[in-house]
Amino acid sequence: MLRRPFLSALLAALAAVPLTLLVGLVAAPAARPAAAIPLRVMPLGDSITGSPGCWRSILWNRLQSTGHTDVDFVGTLGPQGCGQPYDGDNEGHGGYLVTNVANQNLLPGWLAATHPDIVLMHFGTNDVWSNIAPATILTAYSRLVDQMRASNPAMRIIVAKIIPMAPSSCAECGQRAVALNAVIDGWAAGKTTAASPIVVVDQWTGFSTTTDTYDGVHPNAAGDQKMSDRWYPALVAALGGATPTSTPTGSPTPTGTPTPSPTVSPTGSPTVDPPTTSPPAGTGCTAGFRITNQWQGGYQGEVTVRNIGAARTTGWRVAFTLPAGQQITQAWNVELTQTGSAVTARNVSWNGALAPAAEVTFGFLGTSTGTATAPAATCTAS
Repeated sequence: MLRRPFLSALLAALAAVPLTLLVGLVAAPAARPAAAIPLRVMPLGDSITGSPGCWRSILWNRLQSTGHTDVDFVGTLGPQGCGQPYDGDNEGHGGYLVTNVANQNLLPGWLAATHPDIVLMHFGTNDVWSNIAPATILTAYSRLVDQMRASNPAMRIIVAKIIPMAPSSCAECGQRAVALNAVIDGWAAGKTTAASPIVVVDQWTGFSTTTDTYDGVHPNAAGDQKMSDRWYPALVAALGGATPTSTPTGSPTPTGTPTPSPTVSPTGSPTVDPPTTSPPAGTGCTAGFRITNQWQGGYQGEVTVRNIGAARTTGWRVAFTLPAGQQITQAWNVELTQTGSAVTARNVSWNGALAPAAEVTFGFLGTSTGTATAPAATCTAS
């Protein structure tokens, strides 16, 4: 209880305070909350996600235009040319098998480097190509989910039923993709938790290998739009319910007879630093060649083309000479010609336009009589 003399003194002191200051003390507005930490979204998969995976650019720009601006796409790989600005960070590793990523424990390092809140996963196309059983693929899925939850117990995981496949040299691949997709719903239902839900997005239904891919495996512009449209509602729902980490930061029958997709497993190999061509009128590019995997009698390689000029390219051409005993047998994301050991690679319709500092990657399989080595490559931009 206040003593009377103290109360009198207090009232007198308050009377001397200007009215405007008293009003300010009583009615001062609440402090503005600290800026929200952007939600971190990791696109995870193979070349359909990352080489160049232009559904990501469409999806990111749609998020921005619909008010979802506090979104950060994350990954240890950077963007490739998709004809528009976008947040291109991703984990779309061309040629990778989800079973190898799981067995080689590659994901924990990517997670530790990027700290995602949400994962978008379209993975398994190369496993299907390699005739790996659906049960084995799902075991790999489960291992990746366990690693995601070890990184972030509240991880929200969006898994795709993979798009159809129709490579000309693998008549069984279409049905193998059907078999995998048929068991994904049941796997997800058994693996989901309240803290870390798994949502399945059907990227299969309504997708045509004839009209929505450029080679029966990889999406063209129409396919990219379809994939973005399928991801969007599931991702928006996850954005509404996800908690940021504290680290700042019905099935159609496949049709068509395209060229096959690569299926070999990844290993590291240093990139050969290429000579740089003289950039005409503000254009210029480099090409880095590396061997990504080897086995007896064969290898997989990739070339990363980078725009080093100040102007946007409209096309590019890469030239290199294969060492003795090496021969390319198939390629993707490029138009490639060989005359003896001399190889010329030109952009295809969708990956010739590169903004300054943008990159695009093309890949290939080859034969070798010994250990395959990476030759120097030159690049010419137009």
